[in-house]
Amino acid sequence: MSKYERLGAILELLGRDGSLDVDVAAAELHVSAATIRRDLDLLSKQQLLTRTHGGAVSNNAAYDLPLRYKAARHASEKQRIGKAVAEMIAAGTIVGLNGGTTTTEVARALALRGDPQLAYHPSITVVTNSLNIATELAVRAHLKIVVTGGVARPQSYELVGPLDVAVLGVDAIDLAGGATTHEESEAAINRLMASRASKVIVVADSSKIGHRAFARLFPLESIDVLVTDIDASDDAVRGYLEAGLEVVRA
Repeated sequence: MSKYERLGAILELLGRDGSLDVDVAAAELHVSAATIRRDLDLLSKQQLLTRTHGGAVSNNAAYDLPLRYKAARHASEKQRIGKAVAEMIAAGTIVGLNGGTTTTEVARALALRGDPQLAYHPSITVVTNSLNIATELAVRAHLKIVVTGGVARPQSYELVGPLDVAVLGVDAIDLAGGATTHEESEAAINRLMASRASKVIVVADSSKIGHRAFARLFPLESIDVLVTDIDASDDAVRGYLEAGLEVVRA
């Protein structure tokens, strides 16, 4: 387990239980108590938890993990999802991308995709409110980057025109609640992206299927395609198929 995977796991345990004991965390993550103490001190300096004698407690906030900690989770699944979505994007398309680790993999797959037979450049226009996506794509000659304005969120690097396709990452999706996220300010811009797009593609690895987060993005009826990974079972995706979504498992 890498350092960022371990830090993300600690925050997930803390978000689940509300408090964390050093020895318990060390046993669960198979590392030394000294390592856990150093990790807790680091996360405390970043104001992501409050240190206590022998452990830590949450800061009484719903956890939306910083992007650098999320990136290590389900990495291979997200890369497959990103490649699958990039293959759905035709040359000449205007694509909206929100922030997040899965949409970042979509952006990277688009960046690596060449369109050598295309008669004009750029071949794809990407509209994004994500600083890291804009930075990664800015040097790609076959992509035109349009960045929205707003205030940067340190967790997702997001900044709070008409689109052909909106590719939106979510924190959770279930049959009753639709697509949801932890942060209401992100939900507002993502709803706007979806409303301006002719086609909405939601990218969510299998760990997000069947769950619900705080702020609602949009109902299932607003989604055209759900792209997830092969660990999503037939039972897990059946309801989405029955609701009329196209489901792709990458």
